[in-house]
Amino acid sequence: MKEFKFVISTPEGNLYEGNIVKISLRAAEGDLAVLANHTPLVTSVKPSQCKMELEDGSIKTFEVERGLLSVSGESVTLMSGSAKWV
Repeated sequence: MKEFKFVISTPEGNLYEGNIVKISLRAAEGDLAVLANHTPLVTSVKPSQCKMELEDGSIKTFEVERGLLSVSGESVTLMSGSAKWV
């Protein structure tokens, strides 16, 4: 799968900044998965566990309190007041 740049940003700084192939999370309208070349969008994120898949197939899981997801071109940013690794 094709990679894209992903950033998890909190007031304390970036929890993650790097390339991934997929992010799955709970958005305002329900569960959402983002892959490379996804249609641009901005949506709120509900408190939940999120999963990101790296190019090697490994999965990293983190929790967000609430947030905002911005998808544009080859870059995805998740801004949250609180995020931590599970």
